[in-house]
Amino acid sequence: MTKELNTFHSWQEAIRVYAKPRILGMLFLGFSAGLPFLLVFSTLSAWLSEANVSRTTIGFFSWIGIMYSIKVLWAPVVDRAPLPFLGRQLGQRRSWLLVAQTGIASGLLLLAFTTPENNLLIFACYAVIVAFSSATQDVVIDAYRIEAMDKEYQAAMAASYVYGYKIASLAAGAGALYIADFLNWQVAYVTMAALTGVGIITTLIIREPEHHIKADTLAHEEQLINKIEAQVHVKGIVQRLTEWFISAVISPFAEFFRRSGKYALLILLLIGTYRITDITMAVMANPFYLDLGFSLSEIASITKIFSVILFFIGAAVGGILVVRFGIMKILLLGGILVISSNLLFAWLSQTGPELTMLAVVISADSLAGGIATTVFIAYLSSLTNTAYTATQYALFSSLMTLIPKLIAGFSGIIVDAYGYFAFYIYTSILGLPALLVIFYLLKSQPQEENNA
Repeated sequence: MTKELNTFHSWQEAIRVYAKPRILGMLFLGFSAGLPFLLVFSTLSAWLSEANVSRTTIGFFSWIGIMYSIKVLWAPVVDRAPLPFLGRQLGQRRSWLLVAQTGIASGLLLLAFTTPENNLLIFACYAVIVAFSSATQDVVIDAYRIEAMDKEYQAAMAASYVYGYKIASLAAGAGALYIADFLNWQVAYVTMAALTGVGIITTLIIREPEHHIKADTLAHEEQLINKIEAQVHVKGIVQRLTEWFISAVISPFAEFFRRSGKYALLILLLIGTYRITDITMAVMANPFYLDLGFSLSEIASITKIFSVILFFIGAAVGGILVVRFGIMKILLLGGILVISSNLLFAWLSQTGPELTMLAVVISADSLAGGIATTVFIAYLSSLTNTAYTATQYALFSSLMTLIPKLIAGFSGIIVDAYGYFAFYIYTSILGLPALLVIFYLLKSQPQEENNA
């Protein structure tokens, strides 16, 4: 179960938390994480479109994003396997981080000098390198964020991370498009490759976090190894590989279910449903604005730039509120705010293309999203055991988007059949199961601490 903070801080202490060096460092690591994401998605799609690549092929390119959904498959290796030489010089987290960042920079440079017109297959392979390296970097940064600071500071770490991520998204989205428009795509991607230096420099500056494994965790892991080995009867190198697999892959999942007990499935249900509302509604956001009659420039000004500023404010407020009041209460607040902002979109669908109304709705949605995103990252972080940080968080973050993405695929069907008003009522209702789970967890164990 989640550890609810027993000692609450004053407002002044809660605000000053953002001045801590490691929380400031997360700003730059967040930038490093956010930079490559759009460069293998919407920005890359724009390049492919200008290169007259068919829409069908561009659609296939979106499958590159599967790397972010299956990162849990190699997270145990990143979590436990030390890198030769670099591991001794930099430590487990920083060494893997540097390798991943180097892979991102190399992949972006390869994309810049291999245009889709010349060799589309090779171009796709280079994009996969960027996505794989980026997903690996996400695994390491998530582990670093959790291990670098105590749990009471996780919301502030998450807020700082989100700030950097959003700034990088502007650079990789609007920034890359501007460069490509005024110069060319090669220069745009070389510039983005240069910006990976922000993350590389940060990795070389920050300190390796302490990696604590509690005695009871080691004892349970040893028991699990002995139990399985007694059944499979292996020796030599096969035995060593079996022990590693149990320790790195099986133990993280077994430990979570052992620690969470009867609440394990409820927690997984909460993880899988908390973001259903905002992910489902986001699929139809731009078609909604256009169908209402807003121009592209109006959409860009209010829903892109303006919303980012409000999201930043919401993220900062979320971090402060968690330090002040604890995780679970603000997790509930975030869910309520997201549902409420969706209902405002239903109201907007009945008003027509009025900029003032759009600004009000976007303001509410961005503030709600900033608070909910920050507290949810803090919540996921609080669920991990530091013995298996990377593996367990990769599991949670993969589950976080799995159900919402599957349901979001039917968004267009709902809009076509019933209209936008019904669609936003529908997305709001989708968020209710998560609220019910939070209510239950708050009532059943209001003060229980996480043993991770």
